[in-house]
Amino acid sequence: MSAPDVFAPARLGPVELRNRVIKAATFEGRTPDALVTDELIEYHRRPARGGVGMTTLAYCAVSPEGRTDRHQIWMRPEAVPGLRRFTDAIHAEGAAACAQIGHAGPVANAASNRLPALSPTRRFSPLGLRPTRAPTPADLDRIVEAHASAARTALESGFDAVEIHFGHNYLVSAFLSPRLNHRTDAYGGSLANRARLARAIARAVREAVGDRIAITAKLNMDDGVPGGFWLDESIQVAQWLEADGGLDALELTAGSSLLNPMYLFTGDAPVRDFAAAFPQPARLGLRLGGRFFLHEYPYREAYLVDRARQFRAALDLPLILLGGITTVEAMNLAMAEGFAFVAMARALLREPDLLHRMRADADARSLCIHCNRCMPTIYSGTRCVLATEGKPR
Repeated sequence: MSAPDVFAPARLGPVELRNRVIKAATFEGRTPDALVTDELIEYHRRPARGGVGMTTLAYCAVSPEGRTDRHQIWMRPEAVPGLRRFTDAIHAEGAAACAQIGHAGPVANAASNRLPALSPTRRFSPLGLRPTRAPTPADLDRIVEAHASAARTALESGFDAVEIHFGHNYLVSAFLSPRLNHRTDAYGGSLANRARLARAIARAVREAVGDRIAITAKLNMDDGVPGGFWLDESIQVAQWLEADGGLDALELTAGSSLLNPMYLFTGDAPVRDFAAAFPQPARLGLRLGGRFFLHEYPYREAYLVDRARQFRAALDLPLILLGGITTVEAMNLAMAEGFAFVAMARALLREPDLLHRMRADADARSLCIHCNRCMPTIYSGTRCVLATEGKPR
């Protein structure tokens, strides 16, 4: 059987997408009041106009303490009018709209949120400069229901899909990690216990919205840190999630926003740019010690495929390949390997209309050079600095 055409229409659960290319969730930094803005809509309208099948709004927290900082959207009734404007604008461009929902857990900034950050077990947070709090079983029940409520809000707001965030050592990912989860109750110890929260959330979201919208999840294949979540455990969790029937597809990712963020991105580590984004004394600290936290990993095309193909061999669930998808060649590789969709982020930040250029010329390559100088701009409005340097914002 020949591999599918990445530019042909494809079905994701109940949703028909015009092609198999998804704009991946990347925090936009355009919600100063934790609500949709015109600038946020335009940020996503550009890749929608540029031809993607679906664009993903990131990041929509399920509760106030689940934000990485207080400026992020959290899913509540007051957000619905803006979210509806968002989905209407994306649909007008012919693309589908997905909302990434989740709880930041230990990646939340408690000082900014003015609420305690949560992690499986108590630890000191360098983000909020204070200890996190370990959630009780009652807290976890509340968070499970908050995910269901967020999915209902997404449905009400006109979204075609939700992506549940199970990666990057956000709350669910932290529970999966043996390095971060030292609990001795029903949510700690064995892999089955550490996966309990992820499975409960996926089931609750499915029960909340049924098959009216597509449900995907972003799952870490590995955390990229010693003692963290690793491939063998992740494949088992993926098999459980598939058997539970809550998901229409799984997007495979890697790395820890808390402990090793560059592990996902690969390429240059922009220490000076990160330092410039912070006030003193954090700026000086990053200039002096940033290399110990922001490690550099060589970039190559489709750099997650070697790990991801192990999931492809173990699952029937549709999979979304992320990481270094910047050419038609990489897209065709993904299709040939049996992946259902590809997800792009930095390449579309550099060129929102890249897909139009690729359709016209199969040899076209993204202008993205993987310098990662876009990463520190999340604090002031995520953008490609190479595309915007010298231009008014």
